[in-house]
Amino acid sequence: MVKFSEDVVPVSDLKANPGKVVRHAAQTRRPVLLTSRGRGVAVLLSVQDYEAAEEEREFMRAVVAGLADLEAGRSVSLEEARARLGLDTRRRPS
Repeated sequence: MVKFSEDVVPVSDLKANPGKVVRHAAQTRRPVLLTSRGRGVAVLLSVQDYEAAEEEREFMRAVVAGLADLEAGRSVSLEEARARLGLDTRRRPS
């Protein structure tokens, strides 16, 4: 969650001290909202946070696609999926 008192930075501050702004994003693990003339123009994220967000978006797209497949009747049983993937279909003891 953005803390507006700490995470909103004018682009001029980024130009003057980019290392400080980048360190802030990396240390707080929060996005930094860059502004120009009082309006938001960009968001700065640490690489780790960007990658995590991308992985989450990709996962959610896959979930939505899977739900659409189910609604359209495009599904297979667990046994058929295992067979297609070449996985052992025998149950293992718990």
